[in-house]
Amino acid sequence: MSRVLLKNSRLEGTVLLPPSKSVAHRALLCSFLAGGGKVEPIIASKDMEAMKNAVSGLEKGDKTIDCIESGNTLRFTLPVAAALGKSVTFTGSGRLPERPIGDYLRLFEEHGVKCLSAGGKIPVSIDGRLSGGVYEIAGNISSQYISGLLFALPLLREDSEIVLTTPLESKPYVDLTVNVLRDYGIEITENENGYSVKGNQRYKKRDYHIESDWSHAAFFLAAGAVGGDIAICGLNPGSAQGDKQIVDILKRFGADIEFCGESVICRKRELRGINVDVTQIPDTVPAIAVTAAFARGETVITGAGRLRLKESDRIESVVSNLKKMGVNARETRDGMIITGGEIKGAELCGFNDHRIVMAFSVAALFARGDTVITDAQSINKTYPSFFEDYNRLGGKANVISDGE
Repeated sequence: MSRVLLKNSRLEGTVLLPPSKSVAHRALLCSFLAGGGKVEPIIASKDMEAMKNAVSGLEKGDKTIDCIESGNTLRFTLPVAAALGKSVTFTGSGRLPERPIGDYLRLFEEHGVKCLSAGGKIPVSIDGRLSGGVYEIAGNISSQYISGLLFALPLLREDSEIVLTTPLESKPYVDLTVNVLRDYGIEITENENGYSVKGNQRYKKRDYHIESDWSHAAFFLAAGAVGGDIAICGLNPGSAQGDKQIVDILKRFGADIEFCGESVICRKRELRGINVDVTQIPDTVPAIAVTAAFARGETVITGAGRLRLKESDRIESVVSNLKKMGVNARETRDGMIITGGEIKGAELCGFNDHRIVMAFSVAALFARGDTVITDAQSINKTYPSFFEDYNRLGGKANVISDGE
């Protein structure tokens, strides 16, 4: 365990972000199903370790697969294992055992797979092989369910239909899945109520380049918008990553953002509060909320209800830390209301959540006084070099092990 001490500073300069976790997870799984091909670059993060170990375990026929804290790994590889007829137990740590998979297990039972689980959560053991047919599932639980099925259903002998019983939330993540599957030769047809998937498809072996991560870009773009001058290079402006919408959201706040080739440049401007629905891009909320704390007037964030089931309850985590920094913030059922104003340094909780730690490291840049955030090690889940890049741009972050 560790904490980070942060002092007032200003970020400026150029940064190259890590490759996209979302794209890498999808490509690693497709590469396994295709029987090979390079997937690079890949960074050494906990989430990447989880997916690499999972596909290796499926290939070797391991009886237990540890998904660590990675929701993508669990919800992508579980249906693939069922489609391949594997008898295997899935486990995990952190908050992952609290995150529900009951809808998956219901579908698996309906399509020929026996499931053993306590309360629809992991650890879960499966046995049997999935059959094709109609898969009815709500679209507002998690897009990861839909993506997982899209990886698995092409492997079945029969054709299948995914029928969404409610509107699909976080659809950009499913669009990303469909794009990567297409790159690997898999055809998915989107229709009015879901997706049609032909059986007996073959994944095509190929090499795959992973583009930079737009979800990580959100934190540095927020730092630029509030009080910096930052160029982020290596980003694909035509990316299927939904979190690239952070550019449009920050522009609505008043940020000065421009594209220059594969770089995005963000400079300080006076910011004003906005209303924003994050139903399709909930992972951007911590960065949006910190930006709102420095914007004139009120910001209302809605459509974030599923954040309560992430690595932490991110609605509660964000509001709690904002209040400690003197910000007028309150929770709503599916989001929060934030009134910008002067920010003071404080002792904050990282909630063992990488996005909370990174977001409030941005807030600390412009706070009056020093800030300390616990659980600094949680950045290792997706972005182990975050504080190195932060300091290289002019930040003042000192990570301290709790034993020191």
